Amino acid sequence: MEIKRDKYLEKLISHQGNGLVKVITGIRRSGKSYLLFSLFKKHLLAIGISQNHILEFQLDDYANREFRNPDNLYKYVKERLTDNSKYYILLDEVQLLDHFEDVLNGFLRLENVEIYITGSNAKFLSKDIITEFRGRGDQIHVNPLSFGEFYSIKEGSPEKAWREYSIYGGLPPVVLCHGDAEKSELLNRLLCETYLTDIIDRNGVKNDGELEDLLSILASCIGSPTNPNKLSNTFLSEKKVAISPNTIKLYIDYFCDSFLLYKAMRYDIKGRKYIGTPSKYYFSDLGLRNVRLNFRQNEPTHIMENVIFNELLYRGFNVDVGNVVQNIKGKDGTSERKQLEVDFVCNLGDLRIYIQSAYSLPDRKKMEQEQNSLVKIDDSFKKLIVTMDNVSSYINEKGIVIVNLFDFLLNEKLLVA
Repeated sequence: MEIKRDKYLEKLISHQGNGLVKVITGIRRSGKSYLLFSLFKKHLLAIGISQNHILEFQLDDYANREFRNPDNLYKYVKERLTDNSKYYILLDEVQLLDHFEDVLNGFLRLENVEIYITGSNAKFLSKDIITEFRGRGDQIHVNPLSFGEFYSIKEGSPEKAWREYSIYGGLPPVVLCHGDAEKSELLNRLLCETYLTDIIDRNGVKNDGELEDLLSILASCIGSPTNPNKLSNTFLSEKKVAISPNTIKLYIDYFCDSFLLYKAMRYDIKGRKYIGTPSKYYFSDLGLRNVRLNFRQNEPTHIMENVIFNELLYRGFNVDVGNVVQNIKGKDGTSERKQLEVDFVCNLGDLRIYIQSAYSLPDRKKMEQEQNSLVKIDDSFKKLIVTMDNVSSYINEKGIVIVNLFDFLLNEKLLVA
């Protein structure tokens, strides 16, 4: 079964010929190799690139072990550059190539070569991989399947697809499993034997028990503001373990660097500045979040918020948590400053959108509560409330767009219309 990843494919195509190493990053098993060796290669052949101008190296294949030696690989490539036409070098699991940074920088000096690489160990997955190429790398980041990509291979209603997606997430190998037990087993194996092992090994973590406990705590409070000090107090009160805020910050950085978690910073909308802690954290894949908690905490409001956050990243937005200060008078007449939150402040170039995630809007009181922070923003950018309620999109009397979750997830034009 072919899963379309059109958005990422279009990015690869649009970046052709820019003179940089195209570096495909993302959490393991998110579909990087499939994107490069199946979808992108098919595109190259379709536009007339001959097979002998596509040099493929899947370095984790035992048959290609000789090319893990940089001299062998470089010599092989040079011998096949027999004309001045463009050649495409596709390298998978590039971390298995000794001194791969030097080899790739060498390829960059060849005028008729385009280089595309992926990798799957913790070092390669790190967000700082681009620095290895001294400004000559071009990152295309691949996430697990968005809900739209997931739904494209499913039968039935969006509501039916949502029930599966919100529990088991969008990692392609998990999506293609048959049955709940098989999906659960694979998710648990990936989390314990792949993602956590990579993080522990790469960073030399000594107390892996504390690291795993921290991941469980973050999994149980997705979408809730937190900071290292608060988490340190949680360890002390609930687990009777003393772990410093600095250590917790380090562990959170490990999770974010490996793309297991994403961080949303707080932004003062009126003051136009970042505030700092507390921040919010979301899982790149809900299946990994849920299996960490043994599928015990199926919280629809937080899960929906996590999916909306991931969808916004998928569409290319930079996403922050908004903060609006409201001055109100207390019963004694004194003025009091109240902090109101906007779930997501989304920026893409000169486009800005404010979004609230509201699982349900059963009455006017709830509507007032959800739109309160939005109406305090005195600019003309679009403001949305996304709800699971079965409603057709409309603009209310405050100028706020109310939209159904599935319309939001399946219609990208809705945000820019």
